[in-house]
Amino acid sequence: MSDAPLEIFLQAPPGLEQLLADEAREKGFVDPVTVPGGVTTRGGWDEVWRANLVLRGAGRVTVGIGGFMAFHLAQLDKRSRKFPWQEILHPGEAVRVEAVCRRSKIYHAGAAKQRIEAALTDFGARIVGPGNEDEEETAEAPLTLRVRIEDNAVAFSIDSSGAPLHRRGTKQFVGKAPMRETLAALMLRACGYRGDQPVYDPMCGSGTFVLEAAAIASGQPAGAARSFAFERLASFDAQRYAALRDNLPAPVSTELRFAGSDRDAGAVAGATANAERAGLAENVTFRHAAVSDARPPEGPPGLVMVNPPYGGRIGNKKLLYALHGALGETLRREFRGWRVGIVTSEPGLARATGLPLKAWGPPIPHGGLRITLFTAPPLG
Repeated sequence: MSDAPLEIFLQAPPGLEQLLADEAREKGFVDPVTVPGGVTTRGGWDEVWRANLVLRGAGRVTVGIGGFMAFHLAQLDKRSRKFPWQEILHPGEAVRVEAVCRRSKIYHAGAAKQRIEAALTDFGARIVGPGNEDEEETAEAPLTLRVRIEDNAVAFSIDSSGAPLHRRGTKQFVGKAPMRETLAALMLRACGYRGDQPVYDPMCGSGTFVLEAAAIASGQPAGAARSFAFERLASFDAQRYAALRDNLPAPVSTELRFAGSDRDAGAVAGATANAERAGLAENVTFRHAAVSDARPPEGPPGLVMVNPPYGGRIGNKKLLYALHGALGETLRREFRGWRVGIVTSEPGLARATGLPLKAWGPPIPHGGLRITLFTAPPLG
């Protein structure tokens, strides 16, 4: 397997690229640089594997595998057939091709895609049509080859992750309007959370914020319980990958307590089951309670992190103002010394809490909405 440096792209929600770059730097990745929609770094295939395993904020890990110049379709066809696909793919592998063209003499993305698919077919790959971004990860899920033709330069990259990385491999119950684990991890980071404080969520749903916080505190690798698309590439070395996994820092025990509550008893049961599957039940507790009955876990103050309902997402907006007011009142009364992070699409709902909240950064695309993280310093 070649150890030549590869360009590695770590996908992040627009507006949160710097947070992911900071995480990548802390985890020892080389010179992470923010670009629109993510972070670039460089390294061998070992670093590709490690990025999928340990980065909690990356949505996908895409790898640049090479390219060439092409000024017309015949040239694209010829050079695609000469490309060393055998270094990346096994014959018979299912592959989906996505292509974009910008400022190039080859301007028709569909025609370019057909030429590259023909080259892959000639190599022996099985071409698969368009799929669902969130398709389940199965043995039949195709590898995704992305082709970018810009200024007549053809660049190939391969998605090394497969199923999106927010799928940690342990969560079965998902509540209403869930937040992806990768976004939750970045939101926690934006609040200054580094695994050294307890976290409480009074509207926990399936427990995403609480479970991510507990996993960070224990040092649990994000992808330890799942498989990845890179395991099907020709560049994959199973023994080397096993050694990499064995050399990752072992999770540590923590005395911190992580907790959540929700008025939906089914959500509480589902979140509890999620904690057990993730191996976090020893330090995580979920209970059935209304917002007004929220109480902090035993121990020092920490971070209240909550993704409450908002108007474009769930329910009657007038009722939501009352709910946010009750949330603010409870936090002021019961959570003195705790910092607060609230995610919402509507600044008016954040103001309705009566807490000293300030917007952190710009609105972030999420589920067809634009959401903002609001934070407050320790409550007096």
